[in-house]
Amino acid sequence: MARRERVMRMSVEQPLWRALAGYRVLTMLYAIGFFATAYSGFTRPWLAVAYYAVLFVWTLATLPKVSGEASCTKRFLAADLTVALTGILLTPLADAPERVMDGGPTLPSIWTAGSVLAFAIKGGWRWAAVASTLVAVANLVERGSPARDTVHNVILVWVASIAIGYVVEVARASERTLARALEIEAATRERERLARDIHDSVLQVLAMVQRRGAVIGGEAAELGRMAGEQEVALRTLVSGGLVPVSRVSEDAAEGAVVRAVEEPEGEGPGGPVDLRALLAPYVGSRVHLAEPGAPVLLAPPAARELAAAVGAALDNVRKHVGEDARAWILVEDEPDEVIVTVRDEGPGIPEGRLAEAEGEGRLGVALSIRGRLRDLGGRAELISVPGQGTEVELRTPKETGDAVAREEAADRE
Repeated sequence: MARRERVMRMSVEQPLWRALAGYRVLTMLYAIGFFATAYSGFTRPWLAVAYYAVLFVWTLATLPKVSGEASCTKRFLAADLTVALTGILLTPLADAPERVMDGGPTLPSIWTAGSVLAFAIKGGWRWAAVASTLVAVANLVERGSPARDTVHNVILVWVASIAIGYVVEVARASERTLARALEIEAATRERERLARDIHDSVLQVLAMVQRRGAVIGGEAAELGRMAGEQEVALRTLVSGGLVPVSRVSEDAAEGAVVRAVEEPEGEGPGGPVDLRALLAPYVGSRVHLAEPGAPVLLAPPAARELAAAVGAALDNVRKHVGEDARAWILVEDEPDEVIVTVRDEGPGIPEGRLAEAEGEGRLGVALSIRGRLRDLGGRAELISVPGQGTEVELRTPKETGDAVAREEAADRE
């Protein structure tokens, strides 16, 4: 199976671009409609008609330019603002002087705000401040004096555009933070997965070499001592640092992006497997298995992780209770979940010992058992009574396994 890449794209500014495109079209139609109702009052209506023809063609032709940050270039923004400013300055030439002095709308009317908002969405509040200031100057020139209604409209556009630009900057920063958080979460999960595998293999072997070397003595004791040192170093590494992973975060036009490249664990069909078959190798003279008479079907990833958690629990029994300790595995197939219980006859776990072991970097229960079940959407409960043994109950929902199977099937297609 080839590796797969999952792309998680997050953008709160993309809806703003779509809203801006709609706003430009609606305000263009509003300006033309308003002119049509007041046509007889214009001193040079042909000048207004020419401007509105340009505005109509420009607005529709530049819709792709306001579809996203990448397409909205600085050159387009300058040209767009020029169209708005030209319309404002042409208003005294086309409209009646008395209506201009009474505070009548300019030729582009509220379409001008769309041009300023494009600056805000593209470049943030600083760009918005520059564009709205130019619009303010053009409006004051058009009126000839700072009338009350003109100042009111200028301040409204200025404040609104700067506020939107600031919100866009905050949204972009939040997207980058979220992308980084997802990257760290993915790296942490990968580290925990590797830690479980290392605990189930390398650390167990090093611990066994250390114990056997101490028993045999001589050169084997020195070998055991070195294995013990390597075990401590490896536990510290596993419980401490993050594992570098092939993930990268971007600040693209469509928003922050996190690409998670996943390396598949192996080939083969993804149909459900019988959990009983995966637990059978653990059965022996000291380990007894009680199972249903019918197959206990789970998706392969869920079944493997659950069986590995059972193996980790049995490893803890052999390590802490003894090689000859007896253990019992009980499998229950419920309608919506599978429950596997591992019980031993040991002395139990003293209160607070698990937290102490986790602090020392001994992550058998934290990662190999609880971590596996957490990744499956289930949970692991550990019940221990001093002098009465320990019971580990593993619960896995069937829906999680089915979802994983469907995802793997989709990846193969």
